[in-house]
Amino acid sequence: MEQQTGTTLIDAPGFSIAQQQYLQGFFAGVAQRGVMPFVGQTFSGHITNDPASGLVNQAAEEAEPMWFGTPLSDLCKEERWKQEENALDIWDKLVAHANEDKAPAPDDLFRFKFHGLFYVAPAQDSFMLRMRVPGGILSAHQLRGLAQMAADWGSGRADLTTRSNLQIREFQPKDIVRVLGKVQDLGMTSRGSGADNIRNITASPITGIDPEELYDVAPLADALNRYILNSRDMYGLPRKFNVAFDNGGAISVVADTNDIGFIAVEVKEGHGIPAGVYFRVLLCGITGHKQFATDCGLLLRPDQTVAVAAAMIRVFAERGDRTDRKKARLKYLIDKWGVEKFITKTEKLLAFPLIRVPASACEPRKPIDRAGHIGVHAQSQPGLHYIGVSVPVGRLPVDQMLGLANIAETCGTGQLRLTVWQNLIIPNIPTAKLEAAKAAILAAGLAFEAGTVLSGTVACTGNKGCRFAATDTKAHAVALANMLDSRFNIMQPVNLHVTGCPHSCAQHYIGDIGLMGVKVGGEEGYQVVVGGGSDQDQSIARELIPAIKFSDLPPVMEQLFRTYTTQRNPEESFLDFTRRHSITELQSFCATQELV
Repeated sequence: MEQQTGTTLIDAPGFSIAQQQYLQGFFAGVAQRGVMPFVGQTFSGHITNDPASGLVNQAAEEAEPMWFGTPLSDLCKEERWKQEENALDIWDKLVAHANEDKAPAPDDLFRFKFHGLFYVAPAQDSFMLRMRVPGGILSAHQLRGLAQMAADWGSGRADLTTRSNLQIREFQPKDIVRVLGKVQDLGMTSRGSGADNIRNITASPITGIDPEELYDVAPLADALNRYILNSRDMYGLPRKFNVAFDNGGAISVVADTNDIGFIAVEVKEGHGIPAGVYFRVLLCGITGHKQFATDCGLLLRPDQTVAVAAAMIRVFAERGDRTDRKKARLKYLIDKWGVEKFITKTEKLLAFPLIRVPASACEPRKPIDRAGHIGVHAQSQPGLHYIGVSVPVGRLPVDQMLGLANIAETCGTGQLRLTVWQNLIIPNIPTAKLEAAKAAILAAGLAFEAGTVLSGTVACTGNKGCRFAATDTKAHAVALANMLDSRFNIMQPVNLHVTGCPHSCAQHYIGDIGLMGVKVGGEEGYQVVVGGGSDQDQSIARELIPAIKFSDLPPVMEQLFRTYTTQRNPEESFLDFTRRHSITELQSFCATQELV
């Protein structure tokens, strides 16, 4: 080969220097333009240089494999685990771990969550099982079976969650196959209840029996759940995904905290569409990131909601970020694209057009009863009632599970409803059996007229069962609520939300009072926020105290509530009181200046 001015010349027999320079320049130009030479072999055995032939380019550098359009080398570790082995196909591993009574390695620990199994060490050296209870509706038979499971293999109790769901804890590895078999025997499932999947589908807890409702959404929640269970490609999303159906009635399902919320609305004549009941679509609720779901401008017929949910979830699965777990929720895809592009991509997957109608065309929602999930209430069916039972911070021991199952069967129709407020409802109780039902609830050690604060208190698992939590949330929540209820007689509801870490599983930013666990001088403490709410009270709570030891918190809250009860306007709720005062004023009411 000859060298001239630093470039290598092509030295081939029969080519002049000028021809060699031309060919060298040609290939240099090809390289600069990024054009890859093509060499393919036809079916007849001839060699072609035509890229349009559709043949494999045997001269090309091997392309890096892709996963949902992302090069494997760019994936976060969880996505690599999903790409390496489908978590739905690991039954042999589950059996092996049970036979060997051993905990899973990090990659399989993640995959086990696809089956609802969470190994929660170091908080507890055991598994937690999270169920799927679509719409929060379960039977007395199922509750009784879950109680037996908790007694035989678990912690002896269930924990009701803020997704109208339940968890059972402290299963040893040797029992996980028995547990999953028992769940199947009960006609239930835990598949897809954890990791990067669509979590329990929530629905208004008194749907179908609510005198104020516009549409019974229980069949919609059940249909979406069944669709997910029958569609393998609906598993393994970029991150978790929440969907809620709101009947437009008396009790909220906090749809505006979900990735997708469907809310029933009424449209009257004169808006260019047939009058009737439709659904508005809210997108991108993620209150741990201080964002509510917002109306995206669509109006759906009820029969379209499940198909639209499926299409939207698929768009997210195909285009969501799989490189950065912190940017992998639906919010971040829509932040990048904008709502209109997301809707356009969704519409391409649908066999029907989406109708864009402004929210102003819909009738205003009727008031929400913030206390409607507790106590005795009339149903839409004449002569029937439901009782909302208070379950403090969702802890339900086996004996109470069995007692509630018996009450549902003997006084109702054998059905129970879970709520996002960590309590439950027994529906369909005839007037003649109300007193017997109330007496049985009290005999079980439960209440249906709990103190104002305790009945509105929710708390995440806390550091007794979660490695992320900084505090014992459930114990602290009950202690604080009981203290306030013992000292003050407050008629209006007060919601206390206690979460152990910034993941905000108890949604502390939407509480009248929100506590987030922090360490203060090596002790368990909290950030305190006030004035949060959802639905018609929608607002992100404001910080009142950056950090305070829990041991110092009760007297501070007592002082704040004493000021509220003495200075409030007639019939003014605690929420309204906190919202009409500045943070500086509220701090002066509870004398927090020396504590922050």
